[in-house]
Amino acid sequence: MAFSALAAFTRSPAGRRGAVAGTVTATTLALLGAALPAPKAAGIGDHLFPHLGNPGYDVSAYDISFDYSGDNSKPLTARTVIDARVTAGPLDRFNLDFAGGDVRSVEVNGQSAEHVRVGEDLVVTPRAQLRRGAWLHIEVRHTSDPTIKNGGWVRTDDGLAMANQADAAHRVFPGNDHPEDKAMFTFRVRAPRGLTAVAGGLPAGRSRAGTDTVWTYRMGHPMATELAQVSIGRSTVVRSTGPHGLPLRHVVPTKQREVLEPALNETSRQIAWMERRAGAYPFETYGLLAAAAHTGFELETQTLSLFESELLASRKYPDWYRESLMMHELAHQWYGDSVSPRRWTDVWLNESHATWYEWEYGAERGGFPVEKRARAAYEQSDAWRKRYGPPAALLRPRNSGKIQLFSPIVYNGSAVVLYALRERIGKEAFGRLERAWPHRYRDSSATTADFISLASEISGKDQSAFLKKWLYGKTTPPMPGHPDWSQRQPANSPAGSGTGHTGEGSARPVAQDHP
Repeated sequence: MAFSALAAFTRSPAGRRGAVAGTVTATTLALLGAALPAPKAAGIGDHLFPHLGNPGYDVSAYDISFDYSGDNSKPLTARTVIDARVTAGPLDRFNLDFAGGDVRSVEVNGQSAEHVRVGEDLVVTPRAQLRRGAWLHIEVRHTSDPTIKNGGWVRTDDGLAMANQADAAHRVFPGNDHPEDKAMFTFRVRAPRGLTAVAGGLPAGRSRAGTDTVWTYRMGHPMATELAQVSIGRSTVVRSTGPHGLPLRHVVPTKQREVLEPALNETSRQIAWMERRAGAYPFETYGLLAAAAHTGFELETQTLSLFESELLASRKYPDWYRESLMMHELAHQWYGDSVSPRRWTDVWLNESHATWYEWEYGAERGGFPVEKRARAAYEQSDAWRKRYGPPAALLRPRNSGKIQLFSPIVYNGSAVVLYALRERIGKEAFGRLERAWPHRYRDSSATTADFISLASEISGKDQSAFLKKWLYGKTTPPMPGHPDWSQRQPANSPAGSGTGHTGEGSARPVAQDHP
């Protein structure tokens, strides 16, 4: 179906219409679909987020439209179009993850479809049964509320930005909210004139719609839902060129452009530094999104990493520290974005690598030596494992609470695993492994078992027993080459407390790039 910006962005009040529609369709479903079992929430069985993701289909593309009124306390009118292929069938109904707004209508393959909300799922019953292998075209008209608790929108001083990791994308738009199901994305944002809308990927058009502007962006590579980024505000887009002609695009509050220039100017050099270690940059563009908001985290949203503008502009911290955080998010473009975790228990693969390069770059720029940070983290590793679980076998939340996914064992505790592996196989083999990983699994998702297999292949020796002890053991194994290292918890350590930076006082102890 051809997209009409004007038709899709017709303004209408949020109101109660979606809630009423949900009640009506639930009643209709009960009457017409009595032969079907009752709708229920589904999931793909992820150990840490069992209700995220949905079986039965594979998404190939999202086309998501937002209509922003200029008031970040009001819901946005939105339209999400999903193209997918049915992978199990026949299907009488399917689920989408969605919990962040009212649903006004759902169409499947051009025909209106019954829908009902169950938990954080939108259960859709199309008019015709879906055969395995068939293409599925879904259109959902809905709202997207930036004020809901634990939502994916960040309200900035002058608008909005996104922070969907790990499980908040479905509170912004309906979809298959799990990193295993990566897809292509198009974003269309309508906003009042005077505001700038930017999304991940490259610009694909801009047009006038009355007193508003419609901005379109397309990703050039598949992306997990948790990595989507849309920014709306009084922003300036600063463009330059990186290594090999790579387009660089930074988005900054207009009034802070001058003070942020030193941080922006570091990006090209950092990309070149990472390419020497991880291979060619994997996407079509890169840049920093400096948001005028106090989040307590930075985030590796694909091609446009989210930062607090205050962090990038501040001189309270040494330059090496700020630059090492920038490197952490940049490294994620290879490790975590281009190569995504197959299950959330594989998230150590993201954070270990980003933390490793944060350590290494920080050391080169005048910070703590890598060995000193690794030893400090090693000494706390047993305590972290007891509290959070081993790096690749995180504990489920107690009392059905929310998992503390981004914990110190996932950051520093997992980087210590990479340090141990380098000590075992040598720097040369470790360097080849680091380049091979993002090359082999580019634009896809991968598992801990995949990493162990590749480490064995590159090193020429089976590393399974060694890495499984480090990744799944309840206690931390001895560090190769360092028999004097032991477990203890010093009061102050360069590894950081592992609680994430809070912005309090003069110290931000460790990179924490997630809400």
